[in-house]
Amino acid sequence: MIEIPPPNTVSTHKPRILFLYGSLRKRSYSRLLAEEAALIITEMGAETRFYDPAGLPLVDSVPADHPKVVELRELSQWSEGQVWSSPERHGAITGVIKNQIDWIPLSIGAMRPTQGRTLAVLQVCGGSQSFNAVNTLRILGRWMRMFTIPNQSSVAKAYEQFEEDGRMKESSYRDRVVDVMEELYKFTMLLRDHTPFLTDRYSERKEAGAKIVAELAAKGTA
Repeated sequence: MIEIPPPNTVSTHKPRILFLYGSLRKRSYSRLLAEEAALIITEMGAETRFYDPAGLPLVDSVPADHPKVVELRELSQWSEGQVWSSPERHGAITGVIKNQIDWIPLSIGAMRPTQGRTLAVLQVCGGSQSFNAVNTLRILGRWMRMFTIPNQSSVAKAYEQFEEDGRMKESSYRDRVVDVMEELYKFTMLLRDHTPFLTDRYSERKEAGAKIVAELAAKGTA
């Protein structure tokens, strides 16, 4: 049966937004873009957290109980929405951001760290504007069963778009980041209380039902 939240079920806590970024550089523009976005959405009323990818081992190179893996998965479970920010390198996302996403499984027991969460995608470019990274992030978001919002941000010549203190300069690029965060905030508020209903699947209900029947049959013949 599809679980539909009662009409009066409304969360009162701040929307929980997790930020992932795709570079380990000391002055990482994907991190600076994520930090600017976090400041914007915090002013709108969200609670934000960041995951530092430094020290995260390559996927499957260590057990899943590694502290950096545990931290990442716990943050993903905590979140109601996420923001993925990646540089475009060789026409694609970086290994740093992909490694983080690869460490987050579709399910951990009965927990689903990404399913039903909202997602906004951002990228920074070293040259002219491109959309290869955000397009790839969209594919990954769909695979992780997330609700990726329509708007996105791609910042060309990122080295020209930030002040020395790391704040983003006023420009059409920053205006787009505000648009993206505003849309993410709205979608998160609209969807977070209805995730069980929106992500319920016939195939999964059928599989669960077959498992119950098999268990009952096994008990009857024991």
